[in-house]
Amino acid sequence: MLVLGIGDHVSCGSALVENGKLVSAITDERLIREKMAFGVPRESIKKQIEMHNLSPSDIDVVAIGTNNQHIIDGYIDFRNGWFGLQRGKFKQILFELASDVSRYRHLLPSMDRLYYAAREPAFRKRRWRLQEIMRDEFQLGCPIQFVEHHFCHVTSAYYTSGYRSATVFSVDGGGDGKSGSVYDVVDGKFTHLMDISSFDSLGNFYSYVTQLCGFKGGKHEGKITGMAAYGEPIYLPILQELITYEDGGFKNIGNIFFSSALEELQRRLPEDFSHKNLAASVQTLAEEMVVELVRYWLEQTGQCNVALAGGVMANVRINQRVHLIPGVSSVFIHPGMSDEGIPVGAALAVYYQNSGDTYDPEKTRTMEHVFLGPVYKTDTIEQEIEENGLKASYHEEIELVLANLLAEGAVVARFNGRMEYGPRALGNRSILYRADDPSVQYWLNEALQRTEFMPFAPIVLADEAHRCFIDLDGIEDTARFMTITCSCTGWMVEHCPGVVHVDGTARPQLIGEADNPSMYKILDEYHRITGLPCLINTSFNMHEEPIVCDPGDAIRAFKLGHLDYLAMGKWLLKNEAPLRREVDSTKYERLLNRRGCGVQS
Repeated sequence: MLVLGIGDHVSCGSALVENGKLVSAITDERLIREKMAFGVPRESIKKQIEMHNLSPSDIDVVAIGTNNQHIIDGYIDFRNGWFGLQRGKFKQILFELASDVSRYRHLLPSMDRLYYAAREPAFRKRRWRLQEIMRDEFQLGCPIQFVEHHFCHVTSAYYTSGYRSATVFSVDGGGDGKSGSVYDVVDGKFTHLMDISSFDSLGNFYSYVTQLCGFKGGKHEGKITGMAAYGEPIYLPILQELITYEDGGFKNIGNIFFSSALEELQRRLPEDFSHKNLAASVQTLAEEMVVELVRYWLEQTGQCNVALAGGVMANVRINQRVHLIPGVSSVFIHPGMSDEGIPVGAALAVYYQNSGDTYDPEKTRTMEHVFLGPVYKTDTIEQEIEENGLKASYHEEIELVLANLLAEGAVVARFNGRMEYGPRALGNRSILYRADDPSVQYWLNEALQRTEFMPFAPIVLADEAHRCFIDLDGIEDTARFMTITCSCTGWMVEHCPGVVHVDGTARPQLIGEADNPSMYKILDEYHRITGLPCLINTSFNMHEEPIVCDPGDAIRAFKLGHLDYLAMGKWLLKNEAPLRREVDSTKYERLLNRRGCGVQS
């Protein structure tokens, strides 16, 4: 059975599941070159059909994630995040109304029901329109099923975890009127335990702080996570008066939503509040709330395995805190934890609902790796090099060449094989550099036009991981995908300072030979030359652009970033205008010491 999964909201995309195995997954952002592309994923569906040479009759069922949301027929501009989004007139009126009356919600118990009832005609229109698009534009006459948003997150996490039994958590900004769900799952049987209302969303609250700190809510929450380590959580009591953990869930006790949330936070905070201290405060709050949520439900289920998905689980420090809860033996975070995972979860849910198969992780490994996107042939790469008027040398053993260049201190962009699924570059669309240069955060981020507070993440030989990190037991599998931070050993802090954050943690990708033989060969040879088992691995893209997809994208980013070398398959290009490695920490100091509202980055 072949299932096409679709997500048609932010980070829209599609996925294919064949007989219980995830065979491809693509987000439209990589194809249309708009980060977090928002709308009906026509381009990724076309790419799936092209990649797998499919005819309409090959697809047995279409699984569409999320029951209730508005149709975005095309793509809309998400460059300015949630607060800059150009909504339709009707939806904008509803959002503003919900914001204005949110503080009276406790006096009107039926407010949520009335709010969603007012939106139901738009929800029905979307369901009808998506079925029409599948039928008329893609000639798909197969059944079409809609799957609840958080169940998509839950199934994406459970079926790709390899666990037989686990308690599974979805926590995000919101979807289908909820911002979280908890399920207990044993041998593929899902027992629903609880939901968290969208109004009580921890993800949205984190976005409000992101916006107040001068970034773009809904897009730049990772910057707040990185900045938090530089501050002190002095505003935690203020935040706890607005949202808190309560009785196995979250509670918006301030009764604030969207614009009213920004206004109330500004009213309560000092006029010249410190961005880094507010970041530290919301990070501490989020960690404590999620830890309490997980701890409570594990006490109810008696489970020791935890699987996580949803946008809040993109927060790698929260994931580390969950791993360290006493009694938790193993944690898995789905690699496409945010809404890019909705098509995957929808397809897996519908496959097991329709196929009659029983999930058996020992028989079917749903997701062995995340190299699930397009691949480009050698002649396509050669043609792109020629059209750009560039010179390249061919190396049959290019991995050995790259290892030597890296050992000599070169910055190497790597474009190879199938593109990764999810937000992390894991070796096939990556920029690589030595991890022993503590100044790299300044000059390489500057070259890529990024404003990041996290250091670069390391790719580490799995066999050497315990030399580098503490408390790895139980997260070895999820650490293959850069979805969790670990505390670093003293050896790692001393020898690889370029990948260690100010709080002594790093977000690793552990790699074995079976994970990515070519990338493993580079790192293994580099280890032999230098004695260091890790390299910096950062995504191959410019700031505010998606990770590169095709050879043309790779050459463009290579030029714009003035990177030393670009390896495309077995072809090697040298930059005639390499980047300048000038260290200027004043920019970061200014960013870290910002105060008050109104600054956008």
